[in-house]
Order: sequence, then C-alpha cells, then structure tokens
Amino acid sequence: MYLLIMITVISVLSSCFVIRRVKKQIREMSDTLEDIKNGNGNRRILSETHEIVAPLVYEINEIIVSYENRITEFRQTEETNRQLMTSLSHDVRTPLTTLIGYLDAAHKGIVTGKERDDYIETARRKAHDLKDYIDVLFDWFRLNSNEFAMDIKIIEAAEFTRNILIDWIPIFEDKQIDYCIDIPEQPFRVNLDPDAYMRILNNLIQNVIAHSHADKIEISLTKQNNDMKILVSDNGVGIEKSDLKHIFERLYKCDKGRSEKGSGLGLAITHQLAEKMNGSISVESTQGKGTTFTLLFPLTD
Repeated sequence: MYLLIMITVISVLSSCFVIRRVKKQIREMSDTLEDIKNGNGNRRILSETHEIVAPLVYEINEIIVSYENRITEFRQTEETNRQLMTSLSHDVRTPLTTLIGYLDAAHKGIVTGKERDDYIETARRKAHDLKDYIDVLFDWFRLNSNEFAMDIKIIEAAEFTRNILIDWIPIFEDKQIDYCIDIPEQPFRVNLDPDAYMRILNNLIQNVIAHSHADKIEISLTKQNNDMKILVSDNGVGIEKSDLKHIFERLYKCDKGRSEKGSGLGLAITHQLAEKMNGSISVESTQGKGTTFTLLFPLTD
C-alpha cells in the first residue's frame, strides 16, 4: 500500500515537473517568436531531444531558418535590382545620349560627306551595342521570374554545336581572331534546351571577343566519363585570381576601369542556364596567357 502511494506521489511530482518545464518552454517559444517578429532572426529555441516539446521546437527552428533564408534572398534580390537600375541609368542613358548626338549632327547637316557617313556608322554600332545590353537585361529578368520555363529535350549536340559556331566564323575573321574548332563526327545525345544552350555558347564567345583582347580562340567538344565536355579557350589577357571566384556573380565586372563595357550579367546568366540543364561551368585562367571555360552536360543513355 505504501509502495503504491509512493509511486503515485513520485508520478504526480514528476508530472508536475514536466508540466512546469513544458510551460516554461512554451513561454520561451512565445518570447523567442516575439523577438523574431521584431526583427531578431538569429534567435533559436533550445530543447533536448528527450523532451516532450522537442519535435515542435525543432520544427519551429526549421521554419525560422527557412524564413530567414527567404528574407536574405529577398534582400539580395532587392539589392541586385537596385544595382541593375543604377546600371541601367548609366549604361542605357549614356550611350543613348551619344547615339542621339551623332544622329542629330548627321540630320542637321553639321557634318557632311565622309564624316557624316562615319557618324551614321558609329551611331549604328552604338545602337547594336545598346540592343545587346537590353537583350541581356531582359534575359536576366526573365530567367529570375516565376514564368521562366525551359523546353528541355534530347538533341544531337555535336551537329547542333557545329551549326551554332558556323555563324561565328565570319565574325572571327572580321575581328582577325584565329580559330580552331574541334568537334568529332560521333553523335552526342544530351538533354538540353536548344535556345539556352545556344545562349551559353554565344555568351562565352562574345565574352572572349569583348573582353579578352585575344587573337586566338579554341573550341572543342569531347566525351569525359558520362558527360559531354566543351572547352572555350583563348590566349588573351587572362583573369586575376582574386576575380576568378566572383566571375559568375551577377553584376561582377573584372575590369573596373572598363565599366562601360558589358552588363556584368552575361556570365551569371550562362552559369544559371547551365545549372538549370543539370550542367556545370568552371573557369581557369592565367594572366597574360589566357582563359579556359569548361562546360559539362550529362550524356543520355
């Protein structure tokens, strides 16, 4: 009888202790959540694994971490958009003003003859540069919108790559850039979005032409294990080691002295497009010797 009473008393005391502990933890949860609501996202609720509220505490902590990650992403996106607007103001208004100046001079007869023809040709080039920049901006916004979707399907990548590069040969010759294109006759079947893959190659080649000061470019396609491997190499000025780790970041420009050249989005778009097709892109560079971009895409069975 006494043993039963003792067991009952111990059980009651234990229950009271557990209840007090649970109440205390609930108050801590409430205080923590209130603190988080007021902006302190570093708070976490503590609990040992054996406690009754442990599953609830861990779930709340995961929600807090997820919430903080979303806020961080939102702030990063907001900052990127702010930088884009600043870039847009400079990189669109400045060449547009120059373009209008050249066209006004030609239209009003301020320049005549060959000089007028030169003004019109300069205006034409600047108009194309401006269009390229705006195209990149639209690609970036589209890529990062909820409406973006890829049309991924199995394509024969060797022939498709060959057809993309054919259009670049006259440009290489016009720019006096020696080129070496090595694509085997064997088929490479890969899951790709054709437009996205074309954009990746075009971005990499355009990057060589616009920024590397190279007079030679090499493009090769090979098989590496179960992947299709594409190399785009140049013998240009190269990229500093401090810049390499940032090369695929949005709005990052290696040559700070040439801020009027490029949007700082081309390689970021290239990186995102490759990842969205289950591929990868990496870069190696030596200053004064050149740069090599490496693309890998899984081959289909």
